[in-house]
Amino acid sequence: MQTDSDIRLLGRVAGLLYLVIIACGIGSEVFVRGSLYDDMDISATAANILADSALFKAGFLADSIMLLCDVAIAIVLYLLFRQVDKTLALSAMVFRLVQAVILGMNLLFYYAAFLLLNIDAQPDGQTYTMLSLLIDMHAYGYDLGLIFFAIANVALGVLVVRSGFCPSPLGYGLIMASVVYLVGGYTRYLAVDYLPLVEPAYLVPLLAELAFCLWLLLGKFAQDR
Repeated sequence: MQTDSDIRLLGRVAGLLYLVIIACGIGSEVFVRGSLYDDMDISATAANILADSALFKAGFLADSIMLLCDVAIAIVLYLLFRQVDKTLALSAMVFRLVQAVILGMNLLFYYAAFLLLNIDAQPDGQTYTMLSLLIDMHAYGYDLGLIFFAIANVALGVLVVRSGFCPSPLGYGLIMASVVYLVGGYTRYLAVDYLPLVEPAYLVPLLAELAFCLWLLLGKFAQDR
């Protein structure tokens, strides 16, 4: 039986891991790939990567740290919520771990882009085609991982609502975030032309997960148990 202090400690650890995940995820996507990738000009993207390889590698570092924390938080959240519903908590952990495996393997596509450009010091049309494919594969792999993460978030959201020691609106926020992840992930595969219409909705997961993260770090546990 977990004590209130056990729950509080697990919550704080989960909150800290969540904070690192959010910071690394935003950093790699917005500040690294957002700076290096030019969606309209693959040759400019190649030039940017070659000109700032340190920034490109920083993106790999940030993503790998994010995934290490994802594995850790999957375990911590299972320990935190297993008394609420062990099967549901296990399901959330497994789907989150599957997501981490997919994204971990997907990092190979990301780094392969760097290796390709370093093999060919003078990129030509064929190199640019391969580079574009690797960048696209990384984007598709990321959304495939998010589909599994969406299921994990649904389970986690239900656990939060049922827990009695977390505010239920946080759980509903996580469930709403899952809908966005599912729609966004499948849109890339089934109707990619509509992806720009979906992308603004990713603000919902950002706010929902940030709110949950901050509550884990700062909230009062077990007051209503």
